[in-house]
Parts: sequence; structure tokens; C-alpha cells
Amino acid sequence: MNNVIVVGAGLAGLSAACHLTGQGHHVTVVDRERVPGGRSGLLELDGFTFDTGPSVLTMPDLIAEPLRAVGGDLETAVPMHRLDPAYRACFEDGSTIFVRFGHEAMRAEIDRTCGSVDAAAFDGFVEWLRTLYLIEMPHFIDRNFDSPLGLLANPRAAAQLLRLGAFGRLGAAVRKRFRDPRLHRLFSFQAMYAGLAPDEALALYAVITYMDSINGVWFPDSGGMHAVPTALAQAAEKAGATFRYGESVTEILRSTHGRAAGVRLASGERLSADAVVCTVDLPVAYEKLLPDLAPPKSLAKPQYSPSAVVWHAGVRGVPEAPIAHHNIHFGAQWGEAFDALLHTGELMPDPSRLVTIPTVDDPSLAPEGCSTVYVLEPAPNLAVGKVDWKSEAPRMRDRLHQFLLDHGYPAEVVTEDLVTPQDWQDQGMAAGTPFALAHTFPQTGPFRPGNVEKRVPGVFFAGSNTVPGVGVPMVLISGKLAAQRVADYLPGRAR
Repeated sequence: MNNVIVVGAGLAGLSAACHLTGQGHHVTVVDRERVPGGRSGLLELDGFTFDTGPSVLTMPDLIAEPLRAVGGDLETAVPMHRLDPAYRACFEDGSTIFVRFGHEAMRAEIDRTCGSVDAAAFDGFVEWLRTLYLIEMPHFIDRNFDSPLGLLANPRAAAQLLRLGAFGRLGAAVRKRFRDPRLHRLFSFQAMYAGLAPDEALALYAVITYMDSINGVWFPDSGGMHAVPTALAQAAEKAGATFRYGESVTEILRSTHGRAAGVRLASGERLSADAVVCTVDLPVAYEKLLPDLAPPKSLAKPQYSPSAVVWHAGVRGVPEAPIAHHNIHFGAQWGEAFDALLHTGELMPDPSRLVTIPTVDDPSLAPEGCSTVYVLEPAPNLAVGKVDWKSEAPRMRDRLHQFLLDHGYPAEVVTEDLVTPQDWQDQGMAAGTPFALAHTFPQTGPFRPGNVEKRVPGVFFAGSNTVPGVGVPMVLISGKLAAQRVADYLPGRAR
């Protein structure tokens, strides 16, 4: 039995741990926090329970996969239900569109709000999204590449993507299909998950639109989003993995032959291993854990995704219809907002915001008669940003509070916590963004930083800064891809 250490108990690390344990390795997961989750963390304040990371859950089959690797079952480990509506989209003219689950239901919603022409166009749009997904997932997302030449391994799939317009721009592709500008925003804002404006993102990232707007958004029946990392950690531990919480890794150790030999903890203790999977934010991993190695060329001039301000507020009162679990408020200045975020490094002049109220579906996350509210406003990352967060943070908090009041949300604050880009950086996230490297073409697929450190055999990476990229589905796949790398490495390793 080989010993493998996983650094970090976030979703990528937990996925890797499950797959590695299922392969028969002895796995030790080390994390500085007291609970699993990483960026999908947990905050408990005054009887309120907050998820500190992603609030939108899609593609639950990608959670089922690592659970199956250790003999677990999704329905038993994380009972969940699909949200309908997935989102309530609110626009500057006062109108609302609900993102409904199911083709016919969403088609009817578009017919009601945007007219019959756009409703008819929805049929072709769904088929386009589904075809993109079916090609991209097995051939370009859920697989390891050893070099960009790997893209040529399936020329037929590449030709299909080219024919589908996947290498055009997402914003233009959506505008071509729909007349109503509200639908342009509704079906292209997902480019933000890839760290880009819709008019800059490749149309191939329409697969993110497929994941949430077509395949659906889910939520655990109890425990909030943190139920997912909890279930993965419990399944891995039950199968034999060891978890060491509250301990920080300070160095990846090497043998006299230059191979991975384990890790050193902040306490000075050394843990031996035949391989190490590191899920620390990649630029930080090189700086802190592999300081004698130059980062890969793909990190020489990195372009990071925008960051975000997240306000967690425990409030008195419960929302009334039509407020939903997820509520997107689109600002009027669409193009100007992206220019501020991505290019001038300023706050959005007319911000779009996401308001998530998980207690709509799980009241146990707050005291009786109260709600947990998560408000997210995109913000420039620290690499391009010009914002002094020490002085701006209290002003931002007051604006977000007024926003809740103005839009009919319960807003009598009992407890709160505001997270800014500076806080993200202090938590170990490069450029102060939890969304990692943007998915520009030079940072996509095999051009993204790889998950193998060839200079130190036995060191592998997982997480949002390596392949395949950002988001809950992607980092779960990332853990599996790293586990595949370990499986390929260990059988032939010289003893």
C-alpha cells in the first residue's frame, strides 16, 4: 500500500482523497482548518450557519462519482433536491424572469416574459448547449493532457466544436439566438464564473450555462452547501483515509533523488509519502511550499478572474414571495461594469448582485423566524484593483444593506461578516480572488497550469488554478484527474 498525502481538504482535495482511497492507497489529508471544505467552508455566528464559499450547486453526478469510489451513495450521503426556480432574475426596468427547470417550463416562461419568437429560439439554444456539453465534457474537460498536442487526439470532436462556433464569443452567440436583451444577460452572465466578460469569453463556456440553466441547480436537504464536503470527508474516512485538521503544511519534502517524500508541518513533524497532491492555490503553493522552484511559464504573466465582496448577514424575518433561494439583480450598465472590473480595476458603476437565502429551503440554518442572507457583488481582484478595502469595506457594507432594504428583503441585521478581496488574499488566494485564473484561451485546457510538477516526480496539483478550472464541478473533476496522475505514477515508480 502506497502512502499519499493530500494537502487541503477543499472539494478538490476531498475528491482526490476519495479516488485515491478507492484505488487502495493509504491517504492522509492535512488541512489548516478544523473542518473540511476549504473554500466551501462554514461560518457559525450567533445561531446562524453560513456557507462561506459557492452557493450554487450544479451537476450532482460529479459529487456522486468520488462517493462511489469509496463505496458511498449520493442519495444517502447528501440528500438534495432541485431548486425550481433555479434563479429569480431581476432587471433594471422592474421586470422579472424565473429560470425554471425543464425545457417546457422554461420555454413557457420565455414565452410569457419575452414573446413567442424567443420561446421558439429556446429549443435550438438548448440543443446547442447540450451538444457542446456532450462533446466538451469527455474530450476536453474530464481528461488529462500531457501537452497541447493532446487536443489533436480526437480531431472529430475538435471539428464538431469548430462547427458549433465554440471558439467564437459567448455574448455574440447568445445575442444571435435571442432578441430580448434580458435573455442575453440571463444566458451569458455565467462567463463571470470563468473570470471573463461575456463578450470576451469563448462560446465553449456556454457549458456553464448548460450546467445551471438547463441541467438545474440543487441544494442539500439539510446542512447547507457544507453538507457536500462533510459527506465526502466522512466517506473517505470511513473507507480508510486519515484526516489531520488544524495543521498547516509548510514544505513539500523531497528524497535524495528529488522525488516527493512527504510534507513538513508547522509543528516540525514530517509525514512521509510516496506522492503528494497539493490543492493549495497554485501561485501560493510555489511561493510557500516549493520556494526553490520557479512557477511554470503559464504563471509568468497570469490573468486572474475578478474577485467579489460577500456579505453574510443573519437577519430577523423571512422573505416573502416572489423572493427565491437565488436572486440575481442585473445592473443597467452591463458593458461598463465589466470594463471597470476587468480593465480599470474599479468597482462596478451599476453593480449586478447575487442574493442567496438558503433558509428558504433549510430553515434550520437560522434561529426561528430568521434568515441567513448571502450577498455577492463582483469586485476587481488585487492585481488590477485600485480599491482601498480598509476604507471601502464599511461603505460597501452599508450599500449592500440599503440594497436589501430597497428590494424587499428582510434586513434587520442580527449578526454579520463581510469578506473583501483583501480577506481572500489573507486566506491564501492569489490576487485576492476565490475564482483563480481567468479562463482566457492561454489559460484554458492544456494551456492552463498543469497538474504535474515534472521537476519533482510524485508532486501533483488539484484545484481551481489547474486543470480543468474554476467552479464546483471543475474542482471535483480536478481531484479525480490528480488521482489518475498518482495512479499512473506509483506503479512504475523506482523504489
